[in-house]
Amino acid sequence: MKFLDQAKIYLKSGDGGDGVTAFRREKFIQLGGPDGGDGGRGGDVVFEAVENLNTLIDFRYSQHFRAKKGGNGSGADRTGAGAPTLRIKVPIGTQIFDDDKETLLADMDTPGKTITLLRGGDGGFGNARFKTSTNRAPRRADKGWPGEERWVWLRLKLIADVGLVGQPNAGKSTFLSVVSGAHPKIADYPFTTLHPQLGVVRLSMSEEFVIADIPGLIEGAHEGTGLGTRFLGHVERCAVLVHLIDGAAGNCVDAWRTVRHELAEYGGGLIDKPEIIVLNKADAMTPREISSRRAALAKASGATVMVASGVSGQGIPEVLRALQNIITESRKK
Repeated sequence: MKFLDQAKIYLKSGDGGDGVTAFRREKFIQLGGPDGGDGGRGGDVVFEAVENLNTLIDFRYSQHFRAKKGGNGSGADRTGAGAPTLRIKVPIGTQIFDDDKETLLADMDTPGKTITLLRGGDGGFGNARFKTSTNRAPRRADKGWPGEERWVWLRLKLIADVGLVGQPNAGKSTFLSVVSGAHPKIADYPFTTLHPQLGVVRLSMSEEFVIADIPGLIEGAHEGTGLGTRFLGHVERCAVLVHLIDGAAGNCVDAWRTVRHELAEYGGGLIDKPEIIVLNKADAMTPREISSRRAALAKASGATVMVASGVSGQGIPEVLRALQNIITESRKK
């Protein structure tokens, strides 16, 4: 299934049904009076967050959603049928923005969450509503009220506990495949990962978390270089970031600073999230290189630097345990 995390769609709630002009006509009953019924209410447009979706691909092929019109009233004081609610199912983590792409209308961040975005129009009054002591035979009946309509943007931000960030070929996809059951594409060229990947890490029967891998960041990504920074929206909800650095490349401090700069330029509070720095690909470095590069990273970042290898598994359990401890504290809050 192709991954799509942004879509623009048109919405319209149903118009209200029309009221009618009618008079009671029965044998042996003279001057029965007005008995035109009201129109039915138009259908609402409701969004619902469901668990079995993880992409907005359905909205590429279906972009216009219209609720049905309410039924018209009829004689014998019969009210028109109300139109059914139009329910639009979206993945958990979907945000709904106005046409300006800035005004947030709803955040579907929990399973089963629903929101009525557009309300259907009310039905018009039939002529029975206008009968008075001085107007015994009104011939007025109102049209139904029109429904609401608008264009909205849907933007999916994946629900994950941990976000993997780093430059291309830092070993993020390998790390994800080792610690979870995910099977991302792994190759020895830049930008192997073209869209976010999710994996579930289980440390024990009661300890598990979701980890998200996003495309690599390079210098100038916030200006559109490479794949840009739009994918960083998928780690905005994470409790902690794992910053993987390719230790075998040799320019560890520059790589760390480049990614941190791109996080700061993107915003969204990413620069302030807890960060675990991991010097990756320990299997491709000598002990002396590991020691010197780890010390340089620790001095530049002012944080503890962990060492790991997705290929050999070195240091992986320690990294996962550190992540679980941070996530546990975050969930308590």
